[in-house]
Amino acid sequence: MGTTTIDASLLAKMFLAGAKNLEAKKEWINELNVFPVPDGDTGTNMSMTILSAAKELSGLEKQNMKSVSKAVSSGSLRGARGNSGVILSQLFRGFTKVIANYDVLDTVILAQACDKAVETAYKAVMKPKEGTILTVARAAADKAIEMVDETSDVEVFVKAVIDEAEAVLKKTPDMLPVLKQAGVVDSGGQGLVVVLQGAYDALMGKEIDYSTFEKPAGGSEFVKITPETEAEIKFGYCTEFIIVLNQPLTDEQVNNYKAFLTSIGDSIVVVADDEIVKTHVHTNDPGLAIQEALKHGSLSRIKIDNMREEHQERLIKDAQKVAAQQLEELKSKESAPVELKEMGFISVSAGDGLAEIFRGLGVDYVIEGGQTMNPSTDDILCAIDKVPAKNIFVLPNNKNIILAANQAASLSEDKKIYVIPTKTVPQGISALINFIPEQDAKENAARMEEQLSMVKSGQITYAVRDTVIDDKEIKENDYMGIGDSGIVSVGQDMEETLLEMIATLVDDESGIVSLYYGSDVAEEDAAALGEKLEELYGDLEIEVNYGGQPIYYYILSVE
Repeated sequence: MGTTTIDASLLAKMFLAGAKNLEAKKEWINELNVFPVPDGDTGTNMSMTILSAAKELSGLEKQNMKSVSKAVSSGSLRGARGNSGVILSQLFRGFTKVIANYDVLDTVILAQACDKAVETAYKAVMKPKEGTILTVARAAADKAIEMVDETSDVEVFVKAVIDEAEAVLKKTPDMLPVLKQAGVVDSGGQGLVVVLQGAYDALMGKEIDYSTFEKPAGGSEFVKITPETEAEIKFGYCTEFIIVLNQPLTDEQVNNYKAFLTSIGDSIVVVADDEIVKTHVHTNDPGLAIQEALKHGSLSRIKIDNMREEHQERLIKDAQKVAAQQLEELKSKESAPVELKEMGFISVSAGDGLAEIFRGLGVDYVIEGGQTMNPSTDDILCAIDKVPAKNIFVLPNNKNIILAANQAASLSEDKKIYVIPTKTVPQGISALINFIPEQDAKENAARMEEQLSMVKSGQITYAVRDTVIDDKEIKENDYMGIGDSGIVSVGQDMEETLLEMIATLVDDESGIVSLYYGSDVAEEDAAALGEKLEELYGDLEIEVNYGGQPIYYYILSVE
């Protein structure tokens, strides 16, 4: 008889091993992207999702089933990116709901947890599609329930579940014609199998390097503090937090902030952008660092670790108590809270030109993101926190961000969030144009969503590999015109490919064609293209705007 139970410590190792395996193979999974565009990011999204949970799990001081479950669930939910990442986080959420109630897991509990995982994930997707990660997960859960009657050996049980998942994964091209045509299996399903394979390796005692998940003591180096090195520690508290800025810091303010941290500690890492400042410092007085940081905004993800292990418990509690007291004192001195306006807007887009367009249309907060850099649930939650409004409209502007936006909406507690399911930037712009301030939030949400069908969108990019899609033969480096429902034009000349795509979108009811040129297109080339469109479509209004987006030479809309 082999192993019959899994305790919290072993489960944690299995999860981290699964995360490690996914991280190692993310680029391979990215390459399984059906469309040969340079933005296949399923592996990246799933990896960043699971690594967010791994970070929380690695930070646990005491591991029991409840704490492990909470770390995995909350970490993956907030770190979820892209549709595949959100579905993975929902699988973890359902799984941990069951196991959190037990001290050890046997095959019966594992089967119940697998079943709950699939149920939870399916509920999160409005229109589940077969031949995807959901299909692979369901097959694994069905096999888990079947195996309960056959064995109580966890090793045999898990191996059978993974074998079934792999077998169904190989069949996904038969379920989705687009997979068969591209000659690949479902990338999300492959990512799930990779996680399960890594977990099984840990279960079987395979030596796994977990150093990736150890707590960083400074910079990118991982340092283990031992009694021999303890005496050499000048500053005892490893202090980390994120400042959510009230306004962007000037270079001088950043330098002054770094100088202050230098005056109270060492091992300083400060990474600043217009919205947040990530801070790491070793100091003997974390409260001083926190007090200085609060001058620039609110704090999140505060973590204080005592590196002198002999006094760890007492000193950490003291430091946290002092920090909490100082936070309360500072909060009491703050001015009255900002009055919330009735409605606010959050938009996701990549490119400084597009960001400026969205701000000009009244967007309060633009999240930098899109293809290749899907924002996480937590990124969207942070944006929600920063917008001073009772009702907030979120415009994902990408079909791979909608689930993360919905997940953020479900986690927001004090504001009413309306996710307008915009799949493209033109849809997001159209939704904003059709906003009517005199109507209430619910009426506006309905109106904005209704307008999405009135916009036809298109994008021009290039192919990263040879393939055949929708009966179109595509060669590496060919230009592709991608419409709302797939690839509509392919060619070796970008302008010809664009014109062919526009011809498929324009009809008798069209009135406006809007072009947004990307970072790789010269202004004069975009202007010349606009003039050609005016000659070809004299009855239409032609608009040419700078978008600055990467990857896509042109984004266009026809209304």
